[in-house]
Amino acid sequence: MKVLIVGGVAGGASAAARLRRLDERAEIIIFERSGYVSYANCGLPYYIGGVIEEREDLTLQTPESFRARFNIDVRVRQEVLSIDRLKKEISVCDLQTGRVYRESYDKLILSPGARPVVPDWEGTENGNVYTLRTVEDALCIREAAVREGVRSAVVIGGGFIGLETAENLRKAGLCVHLIQRSSHVLPPLDDDMASFLHAHIRGKGVDLRLRTDVEGFEKKGDGVRVLLRGNPPLDADMVVLSVGVVPESSLAERAGLSLGEKGSIAVDAQMRTSDADIFAVGDAVSVPRLPTGERSVVALAGPANKQGRIAADNIAGAGRAYGGSSASSVLKVFDMTAAFFGLNERAAKAAGKAYDKVILSPASHASYYPGGRVMTVKVLFERETERILGAQIVGFDGVDKRLDILSVAMQAGLKISALAALDLAYAPPYASAKDPVNMVGFVAQNVLEGKVKQCFFEDLPALAADGKFTFLDTRTREEYAAGHADGFGCNIPLDELRSRLGELDKSRPVCVMCHSGLRSYLACRILSQNGFDCYNFAGGYRLYESIRKDRFDADLATDCGMPRGKKGRSS
Repeated sequence: MKVLIVGGVAGGASAAARLRRLDERAEIIIFERSGYVSYANCGLPYYIGGVIEEREDLTLQTPESFRARFNIDVRVRQEVLSIDRLKKEISVCDLQTGRVYRESYDKLILSPGARPVVPDWEGTENGNVYTLRTVEDALCIREAAVREGVRSAVVIGGGFIGLETAENLRKAGLCVHLIQRSSHVLPPLDDDMASFLHAHIRGKGVDLRLRTDVEGFEKKGDGVRVLLRGNPPLDADMVVLSVGVVPESSLAERAGLSLGEKGSIAVDAQMRTSDADIFAVGDAVSVPRLPTGERSVVALAGPANKQGRIAADNIAGAGRAYGGSSASSVLKVFDMTAAFFGLNERAAKAAGKAYDKVILSPASHASYYPGGRVMTVKVLFERETERILGAQIVGFDGVDKRLDILSVAMQAGLKISALAALDLAYAPPYASAKDPVNMVGFVAQNVLEGKVKQCFFEDLPALAADGKFTFLDTRTREEYAAGHADGFGCNIPLDELRSRLGELDKSRPVCVMCHSGLRSYLACRILSQNGFDCYNFAGGYRLYESIRKDRFDADLATDCGMPRGKKGRSS
């Protein structure tokens, strides 16, 4: 059997290695347009910043190592021009010599990836405007960033690559401007959760500009001028475009294969295209997106590797199916970590989901053990079924662990209330006896059982306009004096609440806030059992301060309203 693979990197290289493990006799050839067949695509920004020092560290496999270990013929700088499905041949151009030749196949795997979006703006051909997708791109950007006299850069786009590139250019010593067209960076997050990143990014010296449109570029001396709609232009030494990617499906389209969402290559659960002898994997295909099952493009390395393996299994006769992707993702943003999967609120509304949500701010590990930091966790779920729809976590240590547990819980079909009973590893340096994932379950149980009613940041204007609500802050006097939410004119510390109930009007509903949502929940339990109609402000003042004031407290010192060293132990 002769198998040709178009494209290496994650999906193609994974398919080739798996197929060899299953079939020692198969003839396997990989065609790669760039000069690198298997490289750490996700590591490219870190090479630009010098975190990864040597270019060789980006290369996972070379043509020589593929030949030596797997007996696979890898041909780099070879561009596949066309597919003749009737003759079962491909046409290939050797980019080094210009020679065009043909190669036959029994099975064909397409792993062409995606290409960067380059908007139709004036001046994109400027030599100081770059995109980042391949090793060659990273080499060019790093070389440009360390040139003598290069001091500033504009990064356009606040997605994965844009944020990582901005961070690493900043680490390389450049003055960095980050431009995002929408209201917040990292679009899979909701606005409230992204606000923590905004504060952190600006705190690291990056000029973050939201709701800003780019109109084009002009030559400015040895640099480039970025033209902004309704704003003065920005002058910089270099620009990195990172406004998204689109599936590289032109080869499949020319071959008459069926296409799917956003021009992607349509595949079935076996990763087979509309031609039974042609498979496709990776960033160029559309797959079911969990939890809805709607098909979409998931441009992530993890799914691409799994799809490559499944395509190889099916070619070898093993018979496997790809069940879809929750698009679980994690991202380092300077010292912070952002992670998410599934649906955000915008997507949940678009899907017509009747959802509820919980927002809490637990510690990364036991508060009495040094070094703990606060994370903010937001989980969406269907109230009727308790099905988990998606989660977002922004914080420092331990974010990835909790996100993975929540993602597995969704994929396994666990109800959100079942999280309360999960038996998770605990030791003070790593977690709390009540892990943040357990806390999500506890809060959800309270909401579902009616033990607490919630209100959210977006509810505050309507509650204030209603004119009937009392807005109560239950933090300490010192915390309140240091800063409090607009309209929360009543401050009664939690530990004084029982003795001061007479100061509150029982005929008025009460919206209660504290630092993280814990003390306000305890206050709501006291108030509701004393005849008050009470609503807990989810996320607490910490979330409010991040959204409204572009800053937040990452320390544990005020999390329980007790001085450090006097907090209650839960072990």
